[in-house]
Amino acid sequence: MDAAYISALSALAGSMIGGLTSGLTTLVNQRAQARAEQVARDVVRREDLVRDFIVAASKTYGDAIVSSDPKIQDLVNVYAMVSRMRVLSMPRSVTCAEALMSVIVETYHQPNRTLSDLRDMIKPDGAKGIDVLREFSETARGELRAPL
Repeated sequence: MDAAYISALSALAGSMIGGLTSGLTTLVNQRAQARAEQVARDVVRREDLVRDFIVAASKTYGDAIVSSDPKIQDLVNVYAMVSRMRVLSMPRSVTCAEALMSVIVETYHQPNRTLSDLRDMIKPDGAKGIDVLREFSETARGELRAPL
């Protein structure tokens, strides 16, 4: 074979290998970037759900403290958020949220609290305390910080 052909084929093979390497590198980088963006969106979605759950559950618990007449629509809304946590794979948060829902429903069956009762509940030595969301909040924070 002529030396010119060997040089031309070598140059062509080198260009092909360089192009393939560059293309594969770009593909791998784009996939990694897309995965990172998906993880970031999932974290934001979880954070939004946890925030919304805390707001809705605290409102519902506050209503349960002062009223014996549950607002069914609010309870169903909070239960729907628990189901969304199941979909987003937050098992420990779901367990805590279900326990919190039991506390809220049970609170509706207890006598209504007065302002004096609330003052006693806020004290650190109060029987159950008013911070029924603490365990859920701490668990959700741990799950949000855990890698997906």
